[in-house]
Amino acid sequence: MSHLEILLPFGLPPAELAKDLLRDLKLPALSMLLGRGNASGGAALVEDDQSNEPERALPHERWLADRFAMGDALRSGGSPPVAPALVRTMGLVPEQGHWFIVQPVHFHIARDHLVLTDPRRLALSEDESRALFNVALPSFDEAGLRLTYGRADTWFVLADRHANLRTASPDATCGRNIDIWMPKGDSARAWRKLQNIVQMDWHASPINEARTATMAEPVNSLWLWGGAPASILAMPSAAAPATALFGFQGWFAAFGALAGASVPGAVAQNVIAASNQHRLLLLDGLISPALAGDWAEWLTQLQVLEALWFVPLLEALQDGKVDAMSLLLTNGTQTRQWQVSRHSLRKFWRKPTLSGLLP
Repeated sequence: MSHLEILLPFGLPPAELAKDLLRDLKLPALSMLLGRGNASGGAALVEDDQSNEPERALPHERWLADRFAMGDALRSGGSPPVAPALVRTMGLVPEQGHWFIVQPVHFHIARDHLVLTDPRRLALSEDESRALFNVALPSFDEAGLRLTYGRADTWFVLADRHANLRTASPDATCGRNIDIWMPKGDSARAWRKLQNIVQMDWHASPINEARTATMAEPVNSLWLWGGAPASILAMPSAAAPATALFGFQGWFAAFGALAGASVPGAVAQNVIAASNQHRLLLLDGLISPALAGDWAEWLTQLQVLEALWFVPLLEALQDGKVDAMSLLLTNGTQTRQWQVSRHSLRKFWRKPTLSGLLP
């Protein structure tokens, strides 16, 4: 049976805006898939079951961790435990030990606290990032931690002494008071001391002076997350949910390394053509506008997804090129799933509708 799973982070609008956002939205293909599919709701996920604190990963991040047999590691460490796998995707070999992702970020000042800006907005160049990396490197060396360059927006640190830390993903933290989401654990104070040293070193950096002069946000801190031992890469991949992953770009590429699954080009024709494989498609175009609260752009990106994905996938389902598909939509606290098949599309008495996106 030709089956396709689709994960659409932030495909569910926030409850307080849902009616207004959906009132004039025209998405015929998605409406058909949702209206003729069988829906099941997910419970709201608000508090961490270990420490009675807010969740440190978003629903789609937790779903992926569970699907790739990393759910226990996430619940222990807080954020998706993908650092060693992401190291591997960049052509590096993660030696034994506990790895974290380190991202150069911008904290902006709210009324009485600091807030993490979406790291995507920094758009750091390689030259900028390498210059900042070189400034930070001596402080990491002095602390006995190995800092490794990955790419402009992603570095890594081998830090066994911080293996106890519970961290939060940057997307779960964006727009929130960072004090709640900073690393927690026995070594949190030592990490924060190093973070403060790097912040001071970067404050007078020519890179930040140049960025400020061009109205770009300065890089004024680091974000630590994704911790896991390198041994996680040796875990059996029998639980891998798919043999072909599509749309797993950026840090999501780590899941391909963990599962040993192929990550072909994410275009509808390629997804449809891979009919002999169990396919998992990630559509991440709504994450950035949702985190920014830019709902006009969110609506625009939904229209893009309709044209590029939902129209051709609906046609493939109607033509029998895909037998069935699952759609999992999330927002900041919830998940909701639909199962739709070629047979269910024949249920003409079910009207195409987006009402399933309403709270």
